[in-house]
Amino acid sequence: MAQTRTIAQHKGGSAAGPASPALDLSRFDAFLLLPALVLFVPILAGSLAVLLRESVKPHIPGRVGGADEGFTLTNYTELFDPAYIHYFTDTFRIGLVITLAALVLGYPIAHYIVRVASPRRRKALLAGLIGMLFLSLIVRVYAIAMTYGPLGPLVNAPLLIGIQPRTPLHTELMVIFGLLHTVLPLVAITLIGSLQNINPRLEEAALSLGAPRWKAFTSITLALSIPGILSAAIICYAFCISNFVVPMILGKGFVLFISNLIYARFSEVNNFPSGAAIAVIMTLISLALFYGLMKLVQRAWRTEAG
Repeated sequence: MAQTRTIAQHKGGSAAGPASPALDLSRFDAFLLLPALVLFVPILAGSLAVLLRESVKPHIPGRVGGADEGFTLTNYTELFDPAYIHYFTDTFRIGLVITLAALVLGYPIAHYIVRVASPRRRKALLAGLIGMLFLSLIVRVYAIAMTYGPLGPLVNAPLLIGIQPRTPLHTELMVIFGLLHTVLPLVAITLIGSLQNINPRLEEAALSLGAPRWKAFTSITLALSIPGILSAAIICYAFCISNFVVPMILGKGFVLFISNLIYARFSEVNNFPSGAAIAVIMTLISLALFYGLMKLVQRAWRTEAG
């Protein structure tokens, strides 16, 4: 009993009393968060507040920015027009297609690097994936345009999947290729970290007990990596729906994302209230979407831990 009390006193100050104030780090943690909050509030939250204020101003043609006086919801109600809805559906639909394709292609790459490749080959593949992250996005985009564009050597390659060259569907495919070329290394690297945390002996134990290899893989390795898959999907999807450069260069006016529409409203027609309203709606939809995805990740982690 005396030994137990001594250990308790060593850890918390006394056996029954409160913990030592020296170990109470709540104030210190709050102090560490203070610089981030000081920067976050005026830079991000303040900017969003200004954007929200601009979105309810009436637009005066020929004037930069909204009117100084007045309040209107027209900038929001006009977003229900089918033309605007088309931008939103294209953005989220193409982003979803790219995310699914990146997961399907990136998971085997990550699995090969973690479980199959030799140490030397693993280092070479990791160096290649990391090196691709440093490659300029403009270089990637124009490489795709020169390869699959109207004068490119692979302009007729989409015929293999029934897509005619020089059509809107072909342009959409080029946008998918451009974004996929960018997010695939990021998804593979994210999945590598998830697979490294799974003990390979679990799958070996299932195989030794007579389970088929496909069942051992799906019920153990794939199931335990679901939180990592969802995390990679969130990162990939966020990058895709917020991208501006790829649809602007490869879309050629046929495929435009919400970011391109916002840019056009602000810079080309000087309709700041409309651009601000679109940005606010896009922010709210994205926050709701990623909040739901984060809930799925948390539930997957709890399931795995349980």
